[in-house]
Amino acid sequence: MKASYFKHILKFKKPSGTSRGVLKTKESWFIKIETENKFGIGECGLLKGLSIDSIEDYEATLKWLCDNIHLGLDTLYPELKEFPSIQFGLEMAFQSFASSNPYVLFPSEFTDGNKGMVINGLIWMGEKSFMKSQIQDKIQQGFSCIKLKIGAIDFESELELLKYIRSEFSASDIELRVDANGAFSPEHALEKLKRLSAYDLHSIEQPIAQGEWKEMAKLCEQTPLPIALDEELIGIKDVTKKEKALLTIKPQYIILKPSLIGGFQGSREWIELANQHNIKWWMTSALESNIGLNAIAQFTFLQNNKMPQGLGTGGLYTNNIESPLTIEGEHIMYNPKLNWENKFNL
Repeated sequence: MKASYFKHILKFKKPSGTSRGVLKTKESWFIKIETENKFGIGECGLLKGLSIDSIEDYEATLKWLCDNIHLGLDTLYPELKEFPSIQFGLEMAFQSFASSNPYVLFPSEFTDGNKGMVINGLIWMGEKSFMKSQIQDKIQQGFSCIKLKIGAIDFESELELLKYIRSEFSASDIELRVDANGAFSPEHALEKLKRLSAYDLHSIEQPIAQGEWKEMAKLCEQTPLPIALDEELIGIKDVTKKEKALLTIKPQYIILKPSLIGGFQGSREWIELANQHNIKWWMTSALESNIGLNAIAQFTFLQNNKMPQGLGTGGLYTNNIESPLTIEGEHIMYNPKLNWENKFNL
């Protein structure tokens, strides 16, 4: 068995606004494991400014990993605690290698093409008119759950957008989620949550910055609007500390991004703890290519979570890998009659 790695710069079809600026490209690294007649592929989905992985040591770590691939997943995974995205890419590559089809990591009714999963429609930050047109498009496409990123434009304008949606669609028509990406200050957060709650929102993700457990716990206790932890989970590696975070903050929801929290194993730990403490959760991709999105979707399907998932990012790029993943209405589907594009000479 030998392993190699390579980088692929994904190019956005149109610049995409986030609370951390406008994205035009997204860097992904891939690990390929192979023998003479078999291969496995995994994606290390790196998000600069959000991933805790050390950018400085990233490529050197990938090289070390490939040089030592013979040690196996169980030995290598714990050595990569400082690199959750590489942990995920490694898990993915080994799961891919072990499968009869390298792209069907977790066979199910999803990969058979018989069942799909409901996903939310994501609205990117931008001028009010741009956000409004995106909302109209998503509703026309058939989405019953829409997620808006807030915190980048004027708060009053964001409230007007929510008021517009609710004037056209009730909470029973459209479920509205908002993601603040930690944009609110602790002293003003509760007041803003109260104003947001007037629009029958499902939840708000990460209202204040991560790491302020005491303030977040107070918010979760007093909030008129359910709070979902997102960035808060990043960088918590030890399962005991994960449980402490949940017991201290007591959130209504947690959101899992495998590339940022140590892949399948990291996600399973959070899911198990959330279930134990009656905290609901959903899964979200983190701008991976279709390789990573495919693995996350297949894994998510097996968790049997009926909430809308955040998995619809495969169509953002001009140079993604063509795959059997499709969006039909508000469902992500896997069409086994479609082929994977062998862009990387796999």
